Amino acid sequence: MASQALTYDGCNFFRQRLVLSTLSGKRVKIKNIRSRDDNPGLRDFEASFIRLLDKVTNGTRIEINQTGTVLFYQPGLLCGGSVEHDCNPQRSIGYYLEALLMLAPFMKTALRATLRGVTNDPTDPSVDLLKSTAIPLMKKFGLEGEGLDIKVVKRGMAPGGGGEVVFTCPVRRTVRPVLFTDPGKIKRIRGVAYSVRVSPQMANRIVDSARSVLNQCLPDIYIHTDHMKGANSGKSPGFGLTLVAETLTGCFLSAEMSSTPQGQGDPVLPEDLGRDCAKLLLEEIYRGGCVDSSNQSLALLFMTLGQQDVSKALLGPLSPYTIEFLRHIRDFFQIMFKMETQKASEDEMKGGDKVLMTCVGVGYSNINKTIK
Repeated sequence: MASQALTYDGCNFFRQRLVLSTLSGKRVKIKNIRSRDDNPGLRDFEASFIRLLDKVTNGTRIEINQTGTVLFYQPGLLCGGSVEHDCNPQRSIGYYLEALLMLAPFMKTALRATLRGVTNDPTDPSVDLLKSTAIPLMKKFGLEGEGLDIKVVKRGMAPGGGGEVVFTCPVRRTVRPVLFTDPGKIKRIRGVAYSVRVSPQMANRIVDSARSVLNQCLPDIYIHTDHMKGANSGKSPGFGLTLVAETLTGCFLSAEMSSTPQGQGDPVLPEDLGRDCAKLLLEEIYRGGCVDSSNQSLALLFMTLGQQDVSKALLGPLSPYTIEFLRHIRDFFQIMFKMETQKASEDEMKGGDKVLMTCVGVGYSNINKTIK
């Protein structure tokens, strides 16, 4: 059985391979996972991710060798339902939630996932960013519904965690093809400055410094301050900022920064964090495109699984993660995108050449028939 599986080397792009394997129904074998490392094999957060996939599927077969350097994964059927999972604090909840966003619309029953762990850290997308950008993007593909939401119940900063997030998503078997080629001009900027187990003034200082940069560009700016206390504030102190720019055509571009985890690296001033995050947002706008760099792979997946019709999306410069995702889509679904580079005109800011991605969807219902 393992001999017929798609075979990959190394631990890079681990989530991509398992998520696409689950959606396509194709077995996958990953070998030489940190085989030359002093501490070889799967890390705790990767094992936790495999357990989460096992909870949302039925009939999944997982084999790991004694050293943890070889994984064989035979996907079962996506069943959904009510799931609770304690995420490993080495990575934030965003690491796990990104995968659930890709899988949730195609489950047998509506998903209600309660995830506990780190809600905000400097490595992974925070739950605030995914709520502000990924959810509106899913609605563009016709995946909207009454239950589609991400709710932050408790906030937990790295390294202690203690946060809790509830993600609900209704079932949608068909994905609408999109024509997403006009980014439009920025009409407003929204954001959330959060602080836990530190002075509430920290969030206000972040807002002031971020506005000092953004007010020069746009008048319609509102940054909400979120200070959680007591049991809802997690186990570690910290603060951060998430900013989202919305365009006239309904595109969402985002940037975020959070403070250095307690006991790691140099401390960060709230003023510096707010100013740097505002500049990151301006850089994301400068790159252009209809989808920000953190959600490129999500948009490409829904274009692939959409109905058998042409979908087009204009993206900014592709990130290395997105480039590898395109290679994996070719392996698992035999779908290749037509890519056209669009040179920026002299009137536009040259944030890099934009890429017009075109593909004909394979249709998730068709994949389902082949699995059965």
